[in-house]
Amino acid sequence: MIESEFVNTKIDGKVLIVEINRPEKMNAVHPPANRDLGEVFDKFAEDKDLWVAIITGAGDRAFCAGNDLRYQAEGGEMFPVPSGFGGLTNRYDLFKPVIAAVNGVAMGGGFEIALACDLIIASDNARFALPEPKVGLAALAGGLHRLPRQIGLKQAMGMMLTGRHVMAGEGKELGFINEVVPQAELMDAAMRWAGMIAECSPSSVRTTKEVAMKGLDTANFEEAFSMRYDAIGRMLKGPDFIEGPLAFAQKRKPNWSGE
Repeated sequence: MIESEFVNTKIDGKVLIVEINRPEKMNAVHPPANRDLGEVFDKFAEDKDLWVAIITGAGDRAFCAGNDLRYQAEGGEMFPVPSGFGGLTNRYDLFKPVIAAVNGVAMGGGFEIALACDLIIASDNARFALPEPKVGLAALAGGLHRLPRQIGLKQAMGMMLTGRHVMAGEGKELGFINEVVPQAELMDAAMRWAGMIAECSPSSVRTTKEVAMKGLDTANFEEAFSMRYDAIGRMLKGPDFIEGPLAFAQKRKPNWSGE
């Protein structure tokens, strides 16, 4: 995997751990960091031996404080990164699951990175906000669309129109956080969730995510249910479709192929 000044990676079995490495900037991201993160997730998508990813921030203060506005204000090189903040917010074809392990502040683009993940596991001191209106901006990396879809319009508007900060406990009540744990237990909890996913057939997991996400393209349930999903065909033709029932019948652990 790619190692850079701004990104650390580690592989633990079938799990890729990605760490935003700008702790002196509270892990705020700038174009070079977003580029490197995009390349990491490109490689994750291509690697059949990696089934789940976890993204977190270096240090114990911040997951990601958002866009590095100071870098921009000081004339740092600005260039578009197709995959967006964290290599994730503009990525619509990654059907392997990604878990955000939020260790502290997740503001603006940092919160948008977390919202682009499939699960959010948060430390008990984690804090979330889309504060862009307070500085004359707007959360345009997907947050204005993802948050209402994940917690409902009124609750989302309550956060987005005020820019107010939400602590982890309230975030779980609102519904955008899966679990809150003490900070010292955060990565263990994220790995526990990743391990539960990795026990399942990777082709089934990818199919589940793809069908769920593409089904949201239409508000009509019947249309979503009746749509043709190529992932289902691939799953039914794959080796795991045979291996799963066979392992169940033989009362043994499945030997998933990863295909």
